[in-house]
Amino acid sequence: MIKWLIALYALFFLTGCFEPSIERTGSLIVIDAGHGGHDGGASAEGKLEKTLVLQVSKKLYEKFKDKGFNVHLTRDNDTFLTLAQRTKVADKKDAIVFISIHANAIADKRRFSQVEGIETYFLQKTRDAKSQRIAARENASVLKGTDRLSKNVIIDSVLNGPKIIESNKLAIDVQKSIMRNIKSHYIDTKDGGVRPAPFYVLVGASRPSILVEVGYITNPKERERLFTSDYQERLAEGIVEGTIKYIDNRKKEFGF
Repeated sequence: MIKWLIALYALFFLTGCFEPSIERTGSLIVIDAGHGGHDGGASAEGKLEKTLVLQVSKKLYEKFKDKGFNVHLTRDNDTFLTLAQRTKVADKKDAIVFISIHANAIADKRRFSQVEGIETYFLQKTRDAKSQRIAARENASVLKGTDRLSKNVIIDSVLNGPKIIESNKLAIDVQKSIMRNIKSHYIDTKDGGVRPAPFYVLVGASRPSILVEVGYITNPKERERLFTSDYQERLAEGIVEGTIKYIDNRKKEFGF
């Protein structure tokens, strides 16, 4: 564990001192499909989060490729990956953004039909109980065996860097674009907004990183939509458009 922490520190402080060149054509996007293998993620009525997010991630892969980006999927099959495996490629290959795809869930069956919506998260501590609860569920598998002190050290080491500000900007652009695309056809879709949360999968990549909760797999209406090709296409299109908007804005801001 100590060696892993030292490596993570080195990764952040050595790579965090420069900004990668922002050019659309040929630039690398890393897409992380959450869970996989023995870790099915959230589930309801026989539907698994790991299956859904891989389907969405593959659509994202194709759409980014069509726009001229290089794209890397952390997994393209039903495989479980550790925290380090999910994030190290973003730095090793000098990606410009890291996007992790997940689906939400609640435990209270009485509220399954009431809780829904799409949310986009960036790395940050928060006192919001909902964000803490969602992050704890998603963190459980990738941080299995990590003690509380190590968890706090990991996240405290990166909270004040420029990556957090840029991740917030990316999250805002992506969330707006997702909702615009989805609501053009599914007008009653709830906008869960942009939220800060301590998702550890966002710690390891020293570049703008977001986690998109594409909907609640426990909500009957949303679950049915989430597993249709049309809904997944609209989700993917929104994420791609939002990412491109963020990149283009940064090109203007930094003179690329």
